[in-house]
Amino acid sequence: MFPVFLINIAVPIIAGVVYFMMAYEVRKVGKIRQIIFGEIGYKKVFDAFVLFGIYFTTRPLQNIIGPYPWPMFINCIRQFFLMAIISPAILVGIFYWDSDEGELPRAVKIASYSVGFLMALIFILVNISAIDSSKIIASFNGLKLYDAVWFAGGPPKTEFILIHLVSQLISPVGFFILSVAIVRRRRHNYPSDSIYNQMSLKWRYLEIGLEIFVVSMLVAGLAALLGHYYTYHWVIYFAGAIISGLLELKSVKIPPSSVPKDLN
Repeated sequence: MFPVFLINIAVPIIAGVVYFMMAYEVRKVGKIRQIIFGEIGYKKVFDAFVLFGIYFTTRPLQNIIGPYPWPMFINCIRQFFLMAIISPAILVGIFYWDSDEGELPRAVKIASYSVGFLMALIFILVNISAIDSSKIIASFNGLKLYDAVWFAGGPPKTEFILIHLVSQLISPVGFFILSVAIVRRRRHNYPSDSIYNQMSLKWRYLEIGLEIFVVSMLVAGLAALLGHYYTYHWVIYFAGAIISGLLELKSVKIPPSSVPKDLN
C-alpha cells in the first residue's frame, strides 16, 4: 500500500507544492524585476507555474474519485492543460524574455497554442479509444485507488501507444526542448560586461531544470513503451519535475546583479 500511495498520491502533491512555491517566488521578485526584464514574461511564467501546481496536485484525483471512466476522464483534463495551455505558455513566456519584451508576431503565439491544442486533442482521442476499463491498485480503510486499464477488451495496439507517446513528444517535450535551445543561446550570447552579471547563472539553472524535465519525460515514456504501459512509470517524470522545479526556483531566486543592491 505504501509504495502505491507514495507514487500516486504523495509524489505528485510534493511536485505541485514545489511549483506553487515557484509561482509565489516569481510573483514576489517580479514586482521589482519585471521593471527590468519585462512584465509580460514574468506574468506568463507565473501563470504557467500556477497551472503546473494545479496539474500535479490534481493527479491523485485520477485514483481516488472512482472506477472507469473517472481515471481516464481526469487524465484527459489534466493532459489537456499540460499540452494545450501550460507548455505553450512557458514557451511563449520564454520567447518574450528572449525578445527583451519585444512584441512577438501573432503567428508565433497562434502556432504555439494551436500545435499544443492539436497534440492534446490527439492524446485525448487515443485515451478514449485505448482505455476501456479500470482496476483497483490499492485499498486502505475503505479507500480504493483506481488506475486506468488499456486494452482490457482485446490485445494491445502498439500503434495507439506510439501515437500517444509521439503527441507528448511534441507537446510538452518538444516545446521544452525548444525552450532549452532558446535559453542556452541566450545564456551564451549574454554580454559578460553587463551590469546584470548574474543573469548567465540564472539562465544556466533554468536551462538545467528544463533539461531534467525533458529527460525525465523521455525516460518515463521509454520505460512505458519497452515495458508495460502502466501509469506508475510516470513517477519517473514526477520525480524529475520536482528536481526541475527546485532548480528553476533557484534560478528565480538568484538576483540579476550582485551589485548594486537596488537591482536585487
